[in-house]
Amino acid sequence: MIVRLLRSKAFVTTLIVLPGLWPVLPILRGNPTVMADPLKYILHHLGFVACLLLVTVLTFTPLVVLFPRSEIARTLNLHRTRVGVSAFVYAAVHFTTHLVYEGGPAILKSDIQKPFLLAGLTAFAILTVLAATSTRTAERALGGRRWKRIHRLAYVAAALVAFHQALAKKLIPAQVFWIFVPLAVLELLRVVVRGSRKRGAGSESLTEAGGTGASGG
Repeated sequence: MIVRLLRSKAFVTTLIVLPGLWPVLPILRGNPTVMADPLKYILHHLGFVACLLLVTVLTFTPLVVLFPRSEIARTLNLHRTRVGVSAFVYAAVHFTTHLVYEGGPAILKSDIQKPFLLAGLTAFAILTVLAATSTRTAERALGGRRWKRIHRLAYVAAALVAFHQALAKKLIPAQVFWIFVPLAVLELLRVVVRGSRKRGAGSESLTEAGGTGASGG
């Protein structure tokens, strides 16, 4: 049942869109905290969702490596491009909202002088490149190896986003930990598992080679 739902593009798209609509509820209810500065609330929320989607798509590969027989992990991996591009779309709307909130593009001159804003702008630039090269046509044009190198920049973008999220609130917010630490753990486990599998494959090759030599003798 879960796998069938996850295979549905409509279902996954709905899961991606719904978080973006969340600010509508407190605004319609007239939440005093939100209504004090609704545009700022929307700005921060969109950035948070973009961050969440970026981290989500980066978990797909480690999950497949760690659970190669899991149909859920393999099914999630089918939506890599959809989720990755969605992270860019949310980041683009977040960036646009920032420009509106601050009064226009002229603010970018001062943004570059602030480390957390520069980190956010750099991450957005990386996501723009990744989204622009996310198609099969772009992959063929660039070549598989070069395309993979470019798309590994997603990890750089994630690090910059974590830095941006932390400094934006003048402290290390809890959300940076509970979003990025699990990703770091998954990536570490992926490296460990792949390393152990390679060592295991190497040992098997040596054993087979030794067995062949003994037979020949």
